[in-house]
Amino acid sequence: MSTQLVIRPVAVEDYDQWLPLWEGYNAFYGRSGATALENEIIQTTWIRFFDSQEPMHALVAELDGKLVGLAHYIFHRSTIFISPVCYLQDLFTAEMTRGKGVGRALINGVYEEAKIAGTPRLYWQTHETNYTAMQLYDKVAEKSGFIVYRKMM
Repeated sequence: MSTQLVIRPVAVEDYDQWLPLWEGYNAFYGRSGATALENEIIQTTWIRFFDSQEPMHALVAELDGKLVGLAHYIFHRSTIFISPVCYLQDLFTAEMTRGKGVGRALINGVYEEAKIAGTPRLYWQTHETNYTAMQLYDKVAEKSGFIVYRKMM
């Protein structure tokens, strides 16, 4: 990249640039068109980033004044640690910047926030077919060996 990539907390004025990235992330995981997230969910998610009582946070990657990536993370309690652990829930980079270090920089940004918070562990998951992302993840973390099960209620 020709200019400085900046990783920073999301700001209220970022909404118009954050939204297309968020929609791109959701489309990647099949949540678009008829299966798109409801506007109420999108707005609630956005508001949570700015509520000091919420454990949900967001970082963005900015290049030349344009947002090119996002990372959403949550601190939560655990039965095996006293301090909260950090879950990196969403990570997405604009297609034009993939393979240029944006994802790694966002992960490192979340690592820094987790260290500041004193969390003993940061973890995330990805779809088993997300081979491109796993190439990066294998370099910056270790696989836990766990498989995720879920049931919609």
